[in-house]
Amino acid sequence: MHALVYTGTQKIDYRKEKDPTPKPGESIIKVQASGICGSDMHAFHGQDERRVPPLILGHEISGKALDGKLKDKNVVVNPLISCDKCEYCKNNREHLCPERTMIGMSTPIKREGGLAELVSVPEKNIFQISEKLNIKEAALAEPTAVALHAVLLAEQNLKKPLSESKILIQGAGAIGLLCGLILNKEKNSKNIIMSDPNKKRLNECKKYLSASFVSPDDKSIKENNFDLILESVGLEVTRQQAIKSIAPGGTIIHIGLTQPTGDFNFKKLTIQEVTLVGTYCYTNKDFKNTLDILAKKKLGDLGWIEYRDLKKGSEAFNEIHNGTCVCLLYTSPSPRDRG
Repeated sequence: MHALVYTGTQKIDYRKEKDPTPKPGESIIKVQASGICGSDMHAFHGQDERRVPPLILGHEISGKALDGKLKDKNVVVNPLISCDKCEYCKNNREHLCPERTMIGMSTPIKREGGLAELVSVPEKNIFQISEKLNIKEAALAEPTAVALHAVLLAEQNLKKPLSESKILIQGAGAIGLLCGLILNKEKNSKNIIMSDPNKKRLNECKKYLSASFVSPDDKSIKENNFDLILESVGLEVTRQQAIKSIAPGGTIIHIGLTQPTGDFNFKKLTIQEVTLVGTYCYTNKDFKNTLDILAKKKLGDLGWIEYRDLKKGSEAFNEIHNGTCVCLLYTSPSPRDRG
């Protein structure tokens, strides 16, 4: 098969690799589409110790099952593999399983990812998709589940309905946009500001999301001003802005993983009773609910997704690195591209 192999910092090679050999209980998926996640970009920049080269990245995967219980069916992959036995798994918090592994990661067990023509996946992590859902768009299920989980945590922690809350979304990438769309379409939230230094990204999001779109230094991002802030960037500077801009009693949902440490105003967090919530991935229930959301077209037009052939891997990673697109999915090469 052909695959995109992460071979070192800012190095992606399109090359021939051995076809995957499925372990007991696994199926081979013929990949139709696979997205580039922010965590894949962290690896690309040499900033993710969980993804060590050489490695086939990619965990946002849709395609056709070539064997197993769903043979010949169009499917989507939940890349988060849990033990199903621990306290977290038994309480429907599989994403916190201490034994969890993920497709497209090196630790604790190396599992090659979906930026390839074929990938091996445990059958329990494969879901048949509705005929109403475009197989390529189905690859958006994983990041949509991340956004849904974040919004649901916000809803649980806020002291007022989301529809009545003043909201700031930091970051106009795929996760930020998906959070905004879920807030707009599912939670009837209209009082939203989205901030990003990249005007191209903001202009693209503007076509699909009902919100105000500003740069991070805009005067509309005032101190003590927002009931809810969704921090999808994960930088020290964005966290500092979040704690400064959150209203007393407000909630910050921290999604981004770019910088793991840095200064933060814990005094304000304490004396103004600000709720800071970390959010990681999603539960199995979130993932299944996401498939329903996508099949029923609840997020509206997904024209903001851009597609590239698998063989254009290095160029595509650089597009995201340069901030020239919001969301990019690889598609398997057509027969004429194989060789």
